[in-house]
Amino acid sequence: MAPLEAAAVYVGINILLLIYLSSRVVFMRRSAQVSVGHGGNVDLEIRTRVHGNAAEYIPSMLVALITAAFMGIPVLWIHILGTTFTLGRVIHAFGLSRSVLQARVLGMVLTWLAMIVVAAMLIFHGLTGFAPLHGLSGQSI
Repeated sequence: MAPLEAAAVYVGINILLLIYLSSRVVFMRRSAQVSVGHGGNVDLEIRTRVHGNAAEYIPSMLVALITAAFMGIPVLWIHILGTTFTLGRVIHAFGLSRSVLQARVLGMVLTWLAMIVVAAMLIFHGLTGFAPLHGLSGQSI
């Protein structure tokens, strides 16, 4: 599997996650008969925030993964970063939806960890032209 193909897997999964979280808002809006805002409905407010939080983080990470793939970051690292980030987003959505603080914290730690590592890799590779941790993939760039 090439790095861009690996990135495509995480793009697809995270798009489906956004659609799922959005559909939860849409269905709650219908049942609560609220077209804008949350109308005082706490469950709708939480679902809106869960979707909003995902929508705030997912796009930039997907751009980062695709950029990393194009820049030659090894496929193993695309998988490590994509899995860590996606797992973080799912755990955070669960924790925020159910008010489980530990899940929210773990989800954010995994999210930020993946984003910080990919940001560092992109900056390093952009400045040096060298793919960090190249030897771990078994592939040349």
